[in-house]
Amino acid sequence: MDFVMKQALGGATKDMGKMLGGEEEKDPDASKKEEERQEALRQQEEERKSKHARMEAEREKVRQTIRDKYGLKKKEEKEAEEKAAMEQACEGSLTRPKKAIPRGCGDDEDEDEESILDTVLKFLPGPLQDMFKK
Repeated sequence: MDFVMKQALGGATKDMGKMLGGEEEKDPDASKKEEERQEALRQQEEERKSKHARMEAEREKVRQTIRDKYGLKKKEEKEAEEKAAMEQACEGSLTRPKKAIPRGCGDDEDEDEESILDTVLKFLPGPLQDMFKK
């Protein structure tokens, strides 16, 4: 048991010495190992990036076959066509294009109100019709 305690305390005293500002054991190959580790990390990152680029290219190829099959366009192409159509429509105009006004909205509101009023008056009894016409 004493042997186990000495081993535990021996390791602890070395660590305590380091924490209290004691000299750390220098590994002569530490810088070389660190460079190798950094190089391995860079290589892994490059492999990961190339793998993702390959996967994205494959996905884009699949997307393009779907677009060709169903006659779809890329979002950028759609936006460019819409912009070109708007510019072509506004070519001679100094203001933006007017939006279509639905039927029943606008200047002819009075005519609609009269026809509605006439319709309602038809269903009223005779004396009430006379009252509203005046």
